[in-house]
Amino acid sequence: MDQLWKADLGDGNYKNPILFADYSDPDVIRVKDTYYMTASSFNYVPGLPILTSKDLVNWKLANYALDKINYDKYDMPQHAKGVWAPAIRYHNDRYYIYYGMPDEGIFMVSTGDALGKWDEPVLVLEGKGLIDPCPFWDDDGKAYIIHGYAKSRIGFKSYLGIFPMSFDGTKAIGEDHILFDGVETQHTIEGPKVYKRNGYYYILAPAGGVKKGWQTALRSKNIYGPYEEKIVMKQGNTPINGPHQGGLVDTVNGDEWFIHFQDRGLYGRIVHLQPVVWENDWPVVGINAIDGCGEPCEVYKKPNTGIVEEITSLEASDDFSTGSDGGSLNLMWQWLGNPKENFYSLTERVNFLRLYALNTSGKAEPILWESSNVLTQKLVCPYFKATVSMHMTHLSENEQAGMVIMGGHYAYLAVRVIDGKKTVIYAMAYNDGDGIKEKVTSLKELNEDDEKIYMTFVMESGGNGPEFKVYYNLEGGEEINVPTSFMPSDHTWVGAKIGLFANVAEETEKGGYADFEYIHVTAI
Repeated sequence: MDQLWKADLGDGNYKNPILFADYSDPDVIRVKDTYYMTASSFNYVPGLPILTSKDLVNWKLANYALDKINYDKYDMPQHAKGVWAPAIRYHNDRYYIYYGMPDEGIFMVSTGDALGKWDEPVLVLEGKGLIDPCPFWDDDGKAYIIHGYAKSRIGFKSYLGIFPMSFDGTKAIGEDHILFDGVETQHTIEGPKVYKRNGYYYILAPAGGVKKGWQTALRSKNIYGPYEEKIVMKQGNTPINGPHQGGLVDTVNGDEWFIHFQDRGLYGRIVHLQPVVWENDWPVVGINAIDGCGEPCEVYKKPNTGIVEEITSLEASDDFSTGSDGGSLNLMWQWLGNPKENFYSLTERVNFLRLYALNTSGKAEPILWESSNVLTQKLVCPYFKATVSMHMTHLSENEQAGMVIMGGHYAYLAVRVIDGKKTVIYAMAYNDGDGIKEKVTSLKELNEDDEKIYMTFVMESGGNGPEFKVYYNLEGGEEINVPTSFMPSDHTWVGAKIGLFANVAEETEKGGYADFEYIHVTAI
């Protein structure tokens, strides 16, 4: 597989971001010699990705902690809802992830093996607007959750809350109340991560907003406060805007590092790594510190973890070669909502992904925005060429299949059967005030014996930033450019994604399908 983004420079240094991919709200722990990272997944399923590394620079996507979201409404896409900022911890030989769902409450999943099966979620505290939970087990046998509040659900923000929980981590055992008021000095404070060091309780939390904010540290001798506050990292003279929410972690030799995200618009929230030192019992995050406040580094010496990792990057290409015994989809894929077994097959045609043309929305005029059976993956480098090979002979009237770039708005290239003719179409989504609609343009009627089509999306560097281009060609035919004014974008807290789909453009399903031979993604 091509390496699309390499943070490891191969000379003992690394460059930021360490992951040019939308792993929003990352948190990280070390267990022995292995680092484990998780991140928000919102309405995308499976959720709570687990990434691993031995050196904090070279990461692999290794698992998910959440197979689906256990509420029926998530059988349809619930954009901007679902699994928000998690915290991962290792306690009493067990891995825990706590996460907030802003409409439902605070949940926990746990396991004895981070790369194995995780237990079913436990609802720790029900309630709207409770987000960004971080557990803390104190050395006196007491345990707590410190968290943020979502103004969109509860009516206020810029506060952190706390409640006691049972020591087994499964339920709240006391009332939630305000722990820290950041309205005047740390507006929009959120995403707290809790640590204890030298007799102080520390809360590392971003404030100031995602695009232009900073990283704050709070400290107190009592977990209930009052807390002193200090800004410990901000953008400074760097191009790294809003160095934001993340987690603190150490190496086997005692060095400390901070992983955080940066909002990059259409690419989502990409992941950076900063060195940490301590001065006067305050953390200093990043480099070029002034008065104990650092700024993000762009290139820095790699952490000394005692292990030399092979240089690696996240995968985006897939040839669906699982073999006749089946298997699962590769880990880069997430559905737009809770999946069902009838969405796809890897066994009906060996070494192909078969997507069935379904109407998962149940609506008379289905659109992709409301269809959970859209298979997506993150963008993992800034400029790329993504080509899909699709076999289309088993599509019936009004069924379609193709390739989409999904985000705050979206566009897709597909083959749809119109009046009995396989037809190449291009669609762009728009909002007319009554909701999202799709404007479909017919491009070319195909011959009856045309079996395979190649579809290509290109993101390349232009004079004023990225430019998006669309192409297709038939077997043995020339590549045709599809003129488009479309530009991918993020949606609330999620970056743009490439997707594959098959659906029906009417209420009644017909039983057709498309076979995807591969998706090849290369950096340009």
